[in-house]
Amino acid sequence: MKKILNTFLICSVLTLSTTPVIAKGWFGKDKKPKEKEKQKVEIVKPDKDKPNIRREIKKDKENAIHKKESSQEAEGMYETKFPVINSQIEYSDMNGEVTLSDCIKLAITHHPTIMSAISNAEIYKTMVGQAWSNYFPTLSAGVSYSRNDMLMTNPGYARMMSQKYNMYYAPTVSANMLLFDFGKTKANADLAQRTYESSRFDAETSIELVIYNVKVAYYNLVFAEIQKSVYEDTVKDFELQLKQAKAQYDIGRKAKIDVTTAEYNLGNAKVNLIKAKNTLELAAAELANAVGIPELENVILKDKLNSKAYNVNFPDLLKTAEASRPALLSSKKLMDAAELNVRAAKRSFAPDLSAFGSFDQGGRQIDSDYGYSVGVQLNYTALNLMLLKKQVDQAKAEYKKAVADYEQQKQNVYLEVKSAYISLLNSHDSIEVSKLALQQAKERQYQAFRRYQVGLGDAIEFKDAENSYLNAQLDYYSNLLNYNINAAELERVIGAPIKESDIDL
Repeated sequence: MKKILNTFLICSVLTLSTTPVIAKGWFGKDKKPKEKEKQKVEIVKPDKDKPNIRREIKKDKENAIHKKESSQEAEGMYETKFPVINSQIEYSDMNGEVTLSDCIKLAITHHPTIMSAISNAEIYKTMVGQAWSNYFPTLSAGVSYSRNDMLMTNPGYARMMSQKYNMYYAPTVSANMLLFDFGKTKANADLAQRTYESSRFDAETSIELVIYNVKVAYYNLVFAEIQKSVYEDTVKDFELQLKQAKAQYDIGRKAKIDVTTAEYNLGNAKVNLIKAKNTLELAAAELANAVGIPELENVILKDKLNSKAYNVNFPDLLKTAEASRPALLSSKKLMDAAELNVRAAKRSFAPDLSAFGSFDQGGRQIDSDYGYSVGVQLNYTALNLMLLKKQVDQAKAEYKKAVADYEQQKQNVYLEVKSAYISLLNSHDSIEVSKLALQQAKERQYQAFRRYQVGLGDAIEFKDAENSYLNAQLDYYSNLLNYNINAAELERVIGAPIKESDIDL
């Protein structure tokens, strides 16, 4: 035994001596601390679970069907208010050229905001059916099995019984149906219907807001293209002036400062042209975002800024807004819903008349016997007079609030229509003034160019005339842009299109 123990100790010492790193690590003396792994900072950590391909394909199909149904619903709303325009259009059929009407049609069927508003209206539509479902029967079915073991105080008697417990099988089918609740269900259904109609007007508001944003983005892109063209012409004019300055300097008719000034003016014009190109790219991206189609960023615009005068007068615009403005109509429906809510709260005091029936079959065997029950009952459910009274008071207060909100909405509509109308008139008058200023600036620029060409003018005079002409062009087109945007704003606040005349501005 002693020899075996010595042999074991010798083998252990040899093992430890041949693996010093493992031994040191085992006893924890020279163990090096592990370096902390650098964790990648991510805003949204990727999902580590593998995607279910079948589930994703099914989800994409369902989303495509839902988008198609929502698009058809939005088209119906749009064509009701704009019957002269057919919203059936596909981006693939445009060949890279779009009009303002095309962009509006595409936005109607593609913009996520409209899809969300339509879906929200569908949610409230289902609540109407849920309210009427109180008149539908409620069915229940089940089966039960029970085993009852009787307590025996006499052991001798218990031994005499062949079976001391009972077994029961009881399949059951029952139905309950509301016959009449004195108008409570109808009041709740009418309340849900008004709320649904309000949500439909909210969806129309979303559609008109998207249309307005598309118009603004389209007009801004048109203006950006015009602005780029104006700066390109300015660069060409300063390039021509630089050539003339160098030619006249070479023959001794102009000083060196004219050449330096011309180079400085040309440099500034090129910087402005670069900024205009960047503005154009940004405006194209904004139009694609307003429509809801990223591919629309590289299209060619077929329409220009409208230069026709609009035939508008404030009283007619206000009448149109009162009859067509979706936000105002939505507020009216909410006021009606609040009034119906008062009626529903008062009818909570009434009882419910309902019918019931059930059928049971079973016993010791599943077909041993059967039984049934039918009847009619008139009952109050959780009648609390204090609670019902306060619920009626709450409904009345909510109705008063809805009336006040509707009146406030009417005042807001009046103010918005008035503001949009005044803005349209101001931009209309500004166009006439800026158009006259543009003609004068163009004449002055031509005269300054001719004077410099024959050596009578200097570089400063030419620069002032060129910049005045540049600013006059931008000011005119800016006023024309504002006129178009103000017209779009006026259409949005009245909830209907406005007519243009044959008169050119």
